[in-house]
Amino acid sequence: MGIHDIVEGKKQWRAHMARVKALPPDYQIVYKEMQKYFFKVGPVGLADGTLLTGVLDFFEAGAADGTRVLALVGHDIAAFCDGLLKDSPTYAEIYQESLRTEGGAGGRG
Repeated sequence: MGIHDIVEGKKQWRAHMARVKALPPDYQIVYKEMQKYFFKVGPVGLADGTLLTGVLDFFEAGAADGTRVLALVGHDIAAFCDGLLKDSPTYAEIYQESLRTEGGAGGRG
């Protein structure tokens, strides 16, 4: 990754966050909670930006329709996030699998 890629990534992230700040306050709160959850869980798809961009697109459409954010995601935000990630591997799962693989191979003598 070169300096150009880093600068371009920062520009894209700032533009993304400007879109978040344009959302109604309740949407911003839920988005930031989802973002924290995703950063903790570490889905592999988070790195390419499509997950958070998809959530933001969904929220912008809901806000434009006048729908309350909890009507979109429900009261259990973590469960909603888990539903989005159900078919996505996480870095934690990949790491645990590598430990099982190494542990199983290394434990045999």
